[in-house]
Amino acid sequence: MKNQKIHPTAIIADSVKLGTAVSVGPYCVIDGNVSIGDGSRLLSHVAISGNTTIGENCQIFPFASIGFAPQDLKYHGEPSELTIGNNNVIREYVTINPGTEGGGMLTQVGNNCLFMVSSHVAHDCKLGNNVILANNATLAGHVEVGDFSIIGGLAAIHQFVRIGSHAVIGGMSGVEHDVIPYGSVMGERANLAGLNLIGLKRRGFDRDTIHALRNAYKMIFEEEEGTLAARADKARTVYSEVSAVLDILSFMDDKGSRSLCIPKTLSRDTPPQAA
Repeated sequence: MKNQKIHPTAIIADSVKLGTAVSVGPYCVIDGNVSIGDGSRLLSHVAISGNTTIGENCQIFPFASIGFAPQDLKYHGEPSELTIGNNNVIREYVTINPGTEGGGMLTQVGNNCLFMVSSHVAHDCKLGNNVILANNATLAGHVEVGDFSIIGGLAAIHQFVRIGSHAVIGGMSGVEHDVIPYGSVMGERANLAGLNLIGLKRRGFDRDTIHALRNAYKMIFEEEEGTLAARADKARTVYSEVSAVLDILSFMDDKGSRSLCIPKTLSRDTPPQAA
């Protein structure tokens, strides 16, 4: 035996693969082509289905729904996948859907993420490592979220939006535009409100790097002369040896399908992305 602990009320299909020391609590239902890694724990009443892979040492709390068909009318039963990495905590009523044919057939979650109560990850999303979704935070389809980003409670992220690494989204914000790495956005229709300085300090960024980021942010988003593209080029020259600043500029260069989230005081008549 693999030192598994399976409650007698749990229903587990023969097709399911469970690793060593997996614990499945009361009234859980697991079917489909599901694989759960070593040491993961399903507390109770968890439902998992589809082509779903869950890594090691994950904790899944009651009434989470993982791997069921996407909430997308264009989905017609294609055998898309959901992969979830290691050491993730998935709290009560969380929903995470697999991919679709229109989005590469894959939804992907990294390692060490926390999904608080009733948060939602829709089809074809790509999440990095150490991401936090607070209570009722929701990601629409095709959203990309970088490492160490935090999505505040009741925030809603529009389809195809990219959120850069170390960004923070304020609670109850509606995000329709791409968010730069290290950025902080908030508002009913969210605007860029500065840098995620608290997150930078918590994660050990040194004072020189934070100082450079603050000055580069002011140069790109607060100066009045020139276009946004020209100011970004200026920052690229001035901060050519600061990797964190280059992260922002690279994100701006790599244009997604959404425009860039900018400060409320910056006119959208100014080109919203660096050339």
